Amino acid sequence: MNIQDALEIASQTDPGMVRSHNEDSVACEPVCGLVVLADGMGGYNAGEVASGIAVSVVATEISYRLQGASPTDRDESSGDELAVSLLRDYIQKANASIYHASQSQPQYSGMGTTIVAGLFYDNRVAVAHVGDSRMYRLRGETLEAITRDHSLLQEQIDGGIISAADARLSKNKNLVTRAVGIDPEVEAEIHVHDVLAGDIYLLCSDGLNDMVEDDDIQSTLYAMQGNLPLAAGQLVQMANDNGGRDNISVILVKIKGRYAASRGWLAKLRDWFAWVFRNTLFTY
Repeated sequence: MNIQDALEIASQTDPGMVRSHNEDSVACEPVCGLVVLADGMGGYNAGEVASGIAVSVVATEISYRLQGASPTDRDESSGDELAVSLLRDYIQKANASIYHASQSQPQYSGMGTTIVAGLFYDNRVAVAHVGDSRMYRLRGETLEAITRDHSLLQEQIDGGIISAADARLSKNKNLVTRAVGIDPEVEAEIHVHDVLAGDIYLLCSDGLNDMVEDDDIQSTLYAMQGNLPLAAGQLVQMANDNGGRDNISVILVKIKGRYAASRGWLAKLRDWFAWVFRNTLFTY
């Protein structure tokens, strides 16, 4: 199954109930299995400029590079799979573009953005993020965040200074420790995860998870997994019903089937047995 047929994708973005304009940006490229979400910050309109640059650079450049290459190819300079090196390199390129604009144009001074991106390939997903935009995975009935926020609050939780429960009430929720475009260089955190048929992946800005508890996100995704556009709309509506204090963006990706990379027949057979084993292990 090719990647476009193996994935079902839905997205929605909304300004929320308080903000006058939307500083979030999203992009979905089903042909190459790429989804990108960014949450901008800065002066008037500068946040949406930063997030727009980040999403445009990452989505356009990676899509172009994958027209003549496979995500499983090895990058000659780093030795990493191309999926990983492309995410790293083009988030850095987006960072340079935003930083240059903020330094050269006074109205964009200090602008930046978070970003989270997923590149689905070879029965896996490479996840890159900077800041506090997140990716969650619903597997069966279990919802798990597979990114860890780059934020002051997360550092306080990790250090035992504050509990996860108390963190929900903290005034430091939106203080990120890493963002795209603030400094001349940025390091995206990148991890690769195996996927299973039936998995649902949620990318979201903090306008969702700050307003809706994880348990409520889980129950909504589980109940509405048969209709991703409806689920995306419901998540946004729940955030707005709870106050909608920030822009809200979601991308949902459902794994409909296996999508191993094209390779020799022996490797394909081995991948098929591995896939069956993993799905059987988690199903029964």
